[in-house]
Amino acid sequence: MKKIGLFVLIVAISFSLFAQGGAEEKQEEIRVLLANHPYGELLKEAIPEFEAETGIKVNVESLQESQLTQKLTTEFATGSSTVDVFMTRPLQEGLLFTKNGWYAPLDSYDFSDYPDPAVDIGKKDGVAYIVPLVTEWQVMYYRKDLFKAAGISVPTNFEELEAAAKALNKDGIAGFGSRGKGAASVTQISSYIYNFGGRYLEDNVAVFDSPEALEGIRYYGRLLGNYGPQGVVSMSWENLMPVFQAGKLAIWTDASVFYGQVVDPSKTQIPAEDVGVAQLPRGPKEDSPFIVASWGMSMSNKSKNSDAAKQFLDWATSKELAIEAMKRNITMARDSAWLDEEVRAMMNPGLIETQAHAALNGFPFDRPFMSAVGQARDLIGEVVIESINTKGTSSKLASLAAEKTQAVNDLLKADGEYGGN
Repeated sequence: MKKIGLFVLIVAISFSLFAQGGAEEKQEEIRVLLANHPYGELLKEAIPEFEAETGIKVNVESLQESQLTQKLTTEFATGSSTVDVFMTRPLQEGLLFTKNGWYAPLDSYDFSDYPDPAVDIGKKDGVAYIVPLVTEWQVMYYRKDLFKAAGISVPTNFEELEAAAKALNKDGIAGFGSRGKGAASVTQISSYIYNFGGRYLEDNVAVFDSPEALEGIRYYGRLLGNYGPQGVVSMSWENLMPVFQAGKLAIWTDASVFYGQVVDPSKTQIPAEDVGVAQLPRGPKEDSPFIVASWGMSMSNKSKNSDAAKQFLDWATSKELAIEAMKRNITMARDSAWLDEEVRAMMNPGLIETQAHAALNGFPFDRPFMSAVGQARDLIGEVVIESINTKGTSSKLASLAAEKTQAVNDLLKADGEYGGN
């Protein structure tokens, strides 16, 4: 009996030591949420290298941008989130997430390689919560071959843009495309509104019912209503890009970040040499395309793996990955990536030229900057759709815009952000 008891004791001790060793060797894991975005795709490709180098297991999820915001908001609001690191849109959810304390402060991160405005948009009370990833500005993608065949010069103003869209709208090819789908259209029509002298907000008061803003909305509706692809009011960028790649769209205005995808030989029928990138034509009043820090990366304030999360954040926002992204024509926020000689040698000259123009002349918002931005975009999107459906001629556009402007001001008041009396 004594021998049996001793044997049991030895087994028990051995099992205990084995269990402790197993616990000590348990692999660290983090949960990362990425956007269905060119940079998100690059990170997914590279994550196995990060795992091999660090021993940290990355459980990654990739979501369409609005689904990503909704998932994060729901998880954080209910206290059920296990996310550690995530891509985030500073202009979309930045204010809301910061006000609710859902971002972890990034006190130790080195922001010296970023433009101040891109960092400032993710700050509160001097504390940074978002690392800028991607800078985007509005550009005009166009078919060089179609322009050449028609004897048309690249448009430099809105009159010339409309004339080109009209002339090229034939033979099963839509002359002009841009986002027409409600809330999605808001970011892209912004530059048109700015170039007519309008704004979404002024001093935290909604003003998109001004005569100037209405001119921009009517012009955008006229272009898409007359020369846009069929069903354009249901189209965002992910719907328009395949139309352009299939050779069914002559001009497409959207964010600079999509160039690499546009000319991806595995997805397009249009040779890269036939795709031009030019600045958005100037309007009657201004020459101000949006230029924004469209995507950033943050850590959850509730992360239970903060050391591993910080290690992933540093890697995912590194200079090395930024340069790799630039080589894929993803327009990154890091200053050093734009100065890299290898990058500049291979990047489309149109991207370099339009970035320089937007940096000097652009407007730093492509939507209303407010906590309830999602609701505001839905409201503004209704005005845009009315304009597109009536080809810019709607007799009720002004009253509809005034109604939605008041609704956006009510949202600002409800969140304590209204700047009026």
